[in-house]
This record gives sequence, structure tokens and C-alpha cells, in this order.
Amino acid sequence: MRKDRILVVDDEKDIVSFVRAYLEREGYPTLAAYDGETALRLWREHKPDLVVLDILMPMLDGYAFCREVRKSSRVPIIILSARAEEEDRVRGLESGADDYVIKPFSPRELVARIRAVLRRSRAEREALLCVGPLVIDRRNRLVTACEREVVLTPTEFAVLAALAASPGNVLSREEILHEVQGDLYEGYDRNVDTHVKNIRRKLKDAAEEWSFIETVYGVGYRLQARRKV
Repeated sequence: MRKDRILVVDDEKDIVSFVRAYLEREGYPTLAAYDGETALRLWREHKPDLVVLDILMPMLDGYAFCREVRKSSRVPIIILSARAEEEDRVRGLESGADDYVIKPFSPRELVARIRAVLRRSRAEREALLCVGPLVIDRRNRLVTACEREVVLTPTEFAVLAALAASPGNVLSREEILHEVQGDLYEGYDRNVDTHVKNIRRKLKDAAEEWSFIETVYGVGYRLQARRKV
């Protein structure tokens, strides 16, 4: 099993070296950056599982880094900063950070917080199905498209969740029904077509510029996000 990779960002190289050494001793592979722009490039290229981030850095500060990353990602971010005022902590969290650790810090506490944030992140990823701007929250049974809520019936939700669990793959009507009905599955049912029609209509109302459910004639349906031309 691959260990979570962590990006450590601070303009103080001694702090970066210290944090990296401790994290790698705990088994976490690391990446390092000493300014915000390099950090943003490394994040885009390597997609680390978590970022440990200073605030005051050259070229792009920690607040701006958080805001830029949050435009497209929920990667966990922990701010590590000497700025201890409540206003700074609030600003960091409002910029999108998941936690805020004040320097000087205990490396054991930092690792404990990293583990806690990673656990929460994994639980969130398991509960959420994301296909382009379509987000399905299985835990709370909520659907949004382009950040607009889509109200579905329980059966419609189950059909959409079944398709979203295998994005890009074609599911037959029988496979969809088996996912929806489980042990109560009774075989082929064209009612799936009606549910899909209703889901498409509701998704279109929320995200008119996007197409999500494709019919594969003679086989079934496939879910993928495509922006309409």
C-alpha cells in the first residue's frame, strides 16, 4: 500500500529539512518547496496527498496558495506558521486550510495532526463521488451539479450513485438494477430508462452547459462529464 506523500512548503530551509526528516522517519515520502509558486507547480505535477504550508513566503503567500488550490481540489492543507494571532488562524482556515499549527511546534504533534487530517480526508473521499462538477454525497444523500443542489428520489439517487461509482464505464440496465435493488433484484426492467430520463432532466436544470449520462445503445448507460459545445 502506497504511503501518503506530503509536500512541505516553507521559505526557511532548516524548517523544511527538519519536518521532512521527521516525516520520512515516520514513513511518509516528501516533496519540498521554498516559495509559493514552486509549491503550486509541484502540487500540480505530483498531486501530493497533503500539504504542510507556511504563510509568509516569497512570490505567493500561503493564503493565496490555499485559495488557488481550493479552486479545484480538496487536498488536505495544514498551515505551519509563527503567526499566532486569532485573526491569522481564522484567515488561514477561511482560505481553505484544514488545520493550523503554530511555531515553535512539536514534531510529534504535527505528525498526529497530519494523521488525523488524512483520516478525515479518506473518509470524505469514500463518501463522495465526484465526476466533473457533479458531486454525490452518499453519506448525506445529497447531489450537487455546478454547486447547485439536485433533488432526486431515493431510486434516482441510487441509480445515479451506481453509475458514478464506475465513471466512464458502461453499465447495463440489469447491472444498474442489481446495484439499486441488491438481493431483491428481480431481473430486467425498462423502468431504469424512466429514472435516467428524470435524472437527466434534473441535472440539466442545475448544469445546463454539461452532459452527464450517455446512452450506449443496445447495452446501457455511462456516466461522464462533458461540457456541451
